[in-house]
Amino acid sequence: MRQKEISLNIRPLKPLHEDDDMDHAASSAETPMRKDAFDLSDDEKIDRIEKHFKDIMETLGLDLTDDSLAGTPKRVAKMFVKEAFSGLNPKNKPVARLFDNKYNYDQMLVEKDITFYSHCEHHFVPIYGKAHVAYFSSGKVIGLSKINRIVQYFSKRPQVQERLTVQIGQEMERILQTKSVAVVMDANHMCVASRGVSDTNSKTGTAYFSGKFKDDENVKREFLNYVNSK
Repeated sequence: MRQKEISLNIRPLKPLHEDDDMDHAASSAETPMRKDAFDLSDDEKIDRIEKHFKDIMETLGLDLTDDSLAGTPKRVAKMFVKEAFSGLNPKNKPVARLFDNKYNYDQMLVEKDITFYSHCEHHFVPIYGKAHVAYFSSGKVIGLSKINRIVQYFSKRPQVQERLTVQIGQEMERILQTKSVAVVMDANHMCVASRGVSDTNSKTGTAYFSGKFKDDENVKREFLNYVNSK
């Protein structure tokens, strides 16, 4: 899919607080978590994952006495807890400071081409691509970098792209106290490219529209035209 096709091939995702059911198994915007998810400290999780991943490597027949492999279980455990899945922990959620919209800017604000890296929750292989986020101010604005951080925070979890898109959209609405938010995500899925059908050319597009972006086709078209422009 070429980027300019985004506006043609994406299926908009409705806000999940509406009554309509989504035609997909991932029907909740909440990441499935156990109640005891944070009973262990990060260090305790790293120690436990290290032991389990060592078992996995040995089961595969790898020789962990080799200098190149000896430290891999620890490295993987630290990467899982501190980097790849750090978005599971609410303490890592970005704090967005609100500013008054002193300029009375009443047009859409767009943060385009935000790079994100996530992992497919079905095979734990990478999902990566670009996110495009826009909103209309209801009187408050946030720093541009905070939009990037919101995208990255929700990306750092085992995900499905549909849920990720909705989580970003709903978080933008919550922080900015606005109902006019748009999110478009264009991603590569390594579970499609590196295994199974092994299609390295296809991409997946998802979208979340609320408020003006959902109700006004001209506003939606303006946003998508800007996303598709060079």
